[in-house]
Amino acid sequence: MYIPKRYGQSKIDKCPFCGKQAIAKNSQEVPVCQEHKDSSLKDLKCACGSYLDMKNGKFGVFFTCINCGIVNMKKALEINEGDLAKEPVYKTQTKTKSISKPANSERKEITVSSDDPMFFD
Repeated sequence: MYIPKRYGQSKIDKCPFCGKQAIAKNSQEVPVCQEHKDSSLKDLKCACGSYLDMKNGKFGVFFTCINCGIVNMKKALEINEGDLAKEPVYKTQTKTKSISKPANSERKEITVSSDDPMFFD
């Protein structure tokens, strides 16, 4: 099935921090939204465990791994998704909220079988 390209929809960069449309670049030349213009990406790791080197090319930002070779930005962010969401680096001050757990909360044990469609899609 042929879907024609529309003007302005061929390449839309997303902010790696929040997923909004990227309209600015930070100090690392990574396309980000206006809110995250002062933030920067931490050192990202590859699936093999080695660190990724950030490069900027003709088609945007990509990463290189010593063992695996070239890794695109989408794949690198998927691998490091938990690390990126936990601790983005901001140069400006942010408000933090502390959440306390109730002291008398009990843990429940749930047994999951292989036939349970709720947990295995």
